[in-house]
Amino acid sequence: MGRILINGAVVVPVTEETYIKEGYLIIEGQRISEIGEGLYTGSTEGFDRVIDGKGKLAMPGLINTHGHAAMTLLRGYADDLPLQQWLEERCWPIEDKMTADDIYWGTQLAILEMLKGGTTTFTDMYFEMDGVASATQDAGIRGVLSRGLIGFPPKGEASKAQAIEFNQKWHKQADGRITVMFGPHAPYTCPPDYLKSVVEESKKYDLPIQIHLSETAFEVQQCKEQHGMSPIQLMEELGVFTRPTLAAHCVHLSDEDIAIMAKYDVRVAHNPDSNLKLGSGVAPAKKMLDAGLTVGLGTDGAASNNNLDMFEELRMAAMLHKGVHQDSIAISGYKALEMATKDGAKALFLEDKLGTLQAGALADVILLDIDQPHFHPRHNMIAHIAYSASSHDVTHVIVNGELVVENRNVLTMDEKKIYAEIERVCARLFA
Repeated sequence: MGRILINGAVVVPVTEETYIKEGYLIIEGQRISEIGEGLYTGSTEGFDRVIDGKGKLAMPGLINTHGHAAMTLLRGYADDLPLQQWLEERCWPIEDKMTADDIYWGTQLAILEMLKGGTTTFTDMYFEMDGVASATQDAGIRGVLSRGLIGFPPKGEASKAQAIEFNQKWHKQADGRITVMFGPHAPYTCPPDYLKSVVEESKKYDLPIQIHLSETAFEVQQCKEQHGMSPIQLMEELGVFTRPTLAAHCVHLSDEDIAIMAKYDVRVAHNPDSNLKLGSGVAPAKKMLDAGLTVGLGTDGAASNNNLDMFEELRMAAMLHKGVHQDSIAISGYKALEMATKDGAKALFLEDKLGTLQAGALADVILLDIDQPHFHPRHNMIAHIAYSASSHDVTHVIVNGELVVENRNVLTMDEKKIYAEIERVCARLFA
């Protein structure tokens, strides 16, 4: 780590709904030390790297609050199916065949795609997580990782033990870039007593919980038939929400559910593309925001999306709810940008200044090439990020103060080797 100067860029700090039309940003070690307007006029001799920001836009790295990285291996294999059939008939049989090596390379592919698209933090819930953590550490990305827990015998207790071991080995490793959560999959895969035991482990190790909740109408109806209450009400009864909780999806919620979530400050990962593709519905994001909930954005896995493009999720979040509510200001472009950056950091229980560009914030910064037609005229660059930008516009990515993508080339990964390994892995899995 050293000192980096980005000079002459449009700077979008995401600290308030304004931006600097021409400015500079200084990074020292893992953190941003200074942001200023105009060109930097001091000496550049003390910098290890000076990046010419002319024709570029600097903004916080995007934060993907929900996903299953190695499901890149299933991209294009299980499409146009309802969730339960998609899971039970297509995904789970292939996942049963996956080895640690398969998951390592599937995660490598996911991280490559995310870094090239400007995602600097991702969340993962899967299995064989040592490989996921190793890939995260080597690539230089920031990861919030969970060993996914299915609570039925005979593997339920063994997977929980693996989750505890994973936490002890990886939490706060890789210069603090890796943090760990407990990851019970869902109420329909984790019986009540098992979820209670996860809550106790969460207390013991002081770790948050992430879980899929109320993703489909079928799931909610099934929960009511089995337990006499909604998944959200069940989580309250079991004490899950007494722990810091990230709830993925939350598509089918009653007003009572939202009030319960607000009471416990439950954080939400909103996955608009995945929910649309699987026909699950549209989460009541505006209602959740109006209730004061923190809502981040996620892609979910590449099997249900089929990409890991957070700019696409950002745009979808801003557009979709306008149509649903027939209200052009339901979720503004700026609010969607917050959801993809600083609100995502808060949803993952990461430090306050992550997801912004300001002095003292962790230096997760991306640059976009704005010398392109869809960024002109430059009436409002925040609107252009929300409604015009694409992952393909990303040229540079800095994570934790380290340059990991330069001129669209990922410096920490062997792109051609990853593609070759993916072909090898898939030839066996799908033989």
